[in-house]
Amino acid sequence: MELNPGGRPGGEVKFLIGAALAAVGVWLFFDSVRFTTGHMGMISGAISRGRGGGGLMETTSMGVVLVPLFIGIIVLFFDVRKTWGWVLVALGLIILGVEVVSRFRPVMAIKGTHLFLLIIMMAGGLGLMFRGYVEDRKASEKTKARKTQIPKE
Repeated sequence: MELNPGGRPGGEVKFLIGAALAAVGVWLFFDSVRFTTGHMGMISGAISRGRGGGGLMETTSMGVVLVPLFIGIIVLFFDVRKTWGWVLVALGLIILGVEVVSRFRPVMAIKGTHLFLLIIMMAGGLGLMFRGYVEDRKASEKTKARKTQIPKE
C-alpha cells in the first residue's frame, strides 16, 4: 500500500481523516452517556410480575436469583465431580450477570448542538473512510491492470 498524500488517489489520507473524525464522534457520544441503575433487573422484575404484582418494587430483597449459585456451590463443596453442580454454578453466574447488567439504565445528557456535531462527525468520518477505501481499491486495481498488460512489440 503506497501513501500518496499529495498524489491523485489519496485514498489512504481520506481513510485516516475519516477514521479520526469517526473516532472523535464516537468519543463524544460515549462521553455524553451516563449509566445509572434501575430498580428491577430482568429476572427479578419477571419474578415480581409473576407473583401477581405490578413490578414496582414489591420486595426489597431479590436474593432468589442467587439460589442456583448457592445450591451449586454447596454441591461442589460436597463432591466436586458432580456435573450438575457445575451446571448450577454456571447457571447461577449467568443469572447474576444478566441481573446486574439489566439494571443499568443509560441516560444521555447532551446539548442539541453537540448531538448534531457528533452525528455529523461520525457519519462524515464513516463516509470519508468508505470513499478512501473505494478510491484506494480502484487505484490498486488500475495499477495491477497496468502491470499485467503484455507490452506490444
